[in-house]
Amino acid sequence: MQFVTLNNVTLHYQQISGPEDAPTIVFINSLATDFRIWRDVIVQLAGKFPMLTYDKRGHGLSDIGQSPYQMDDHVNDLIALMDRLEISNAVICGLSVGGLIAMRLSRLRPDLASALILCDTAPKIGTPPMWEERIETVRREGMAGLLKANMERWFTRNFHTHHTAELDGYSNMFLRVPIEGYLGTAAAIRDTDLREDAAKIDLPVICVVGEEDGSTPPELVLEMANMIPGADFKLIKGAGHIPCVEQPHILADTLTGFIASQT
Repeated sequence: MQFVTLNNVTLHYQQISGPEDAPTIVFINSLATDFRIWRDVIVQLAGKFPMLTYDKRGHGLSDIGQSPYQMDDHVNDLIALMDRLEISNAVICGLSVGGLIAMRLSRLRPDLASALILCDTAPKIGTPPMWEERIETVRREGMAGLLKANMERWFTRNFHTHHTAELDGYSNMFLRVPIEGYLGTAAAIRDTDLREDAAKIDLPVICVVGEEDGSTPPELVLEMANMIPGADFKLIKGAGHIPCVEQPHILADTLTGFIASQT
């Protein structure tokens, strides 16, 4: 395992080598998950690209830090990690809150990003009252108070029916997220509106969404794609909010095709 302390927070990360002439892909996970959600995509891309993934502060094996967070706390952690590892001109692939981090990073440090893959995300996710309700639920009931609704938004009906062991595993991942890590990141999402930033993105972008995403539904992601100049849009069938789990082969092929189209 790989760890580094940056911005007074110890981050858990994984760096995977690849061809020197290929761009590095940086994967950013969603709220209440850790970087293991990218495993099956990374397996498909191993040997084709250098890759970096990491646990955001408050998630996985990374420190919690000072909660609540601002979105730029997450962004600055990734900037510091990429600078420490001397990674630039990377393809940044962010899922949900990871997409917000990717968009903001591309504005603050354009030298670090050559293209964006925005998965199941939007420049503005939800409303302040919605996030306040979730924050209060977790304060009262812990992560268990949100488990059922989140699993229904994250995964398709087929996944619930035919992948019960995997569903149990992702439920465990959700339940074991530190409460302060969840609350801190939920507050950051609540307070973030990148719609003006999105309209100014001057990079190749593809916006990807699972057909049955209950958190950032396809119409919201399509709205984002129409907002970003020249952005492509890809709907992944048989997937909910986390297509890297339900349809990793399709997502890996989408990433590979998108990157090839930029060379």
